[in-house]
Amino acid sequence: MKNIFFIFTIILLIFSKLVVSAEEKSIEAGQSAIISYKIILEVDNKLLFYKKYAIKNVLSKYNSPLVNNVDSFIDACLTYQIDCYLLPAISGLESTFGHYIFPDSYNPFGWGGGHIIFKDWNEAIDKVAFGLKYSYFNKGLTTIESIGSLYSQSPNWAVRIKFFINQFEEEEKNLRLYFEKNEVKL
Repeated sequence: MKNIFFIFTIILLIFSKLVVSAEEKSIEAGQSAIISYKIILEVDNKLLFYKKYAIKNVLSKYNSPLVNNVDSFIDACLTYQIDCYLLPAISGLESTFGHYIFPDSYNPFGWGGGHIIFKDWNEAIDKVAFGLKYSYFNKGLTTIESIGSLYSQSPNWAVRIKFFINQFEEEEKNLRLYFEKNEVKL
């Protein structure tokens, strides 16, 4: 139990540094959207802890090659003010979390029809988050349904993305239940 508390404290300290760096970037706050977050100044370290480990656990469940890039997903959601589960969910739908991509493309999102090649997973995560922010959110496409109408030809894209987002949300809920039930009070 002491180990869990110690690890949790260390992670919170690490995330507190992340918040400072996000503020220093002077990120322009976008218009409030249904699936975007107002998180730059309101980041809750506990919330990020749960999101990070929810992503990590779901990616691990699928034996995803993206599992070591969870920090990039968190950085992208903070930097571009998007739902932390949106990019991992897109990778789940478009490539089964990075398993089925064009060889050496590092493109788990099907970005550009899957033909765009990135140098690594981190670059793919950042560039696609940037593209979503500036080519979708900033143009008024702020719901999963409206994004799906442009992102994919499939009329079921949004429903499938919601399926994966629900998996991350369910895992976050389970983490909260575990840690809040076993919380150490000082």
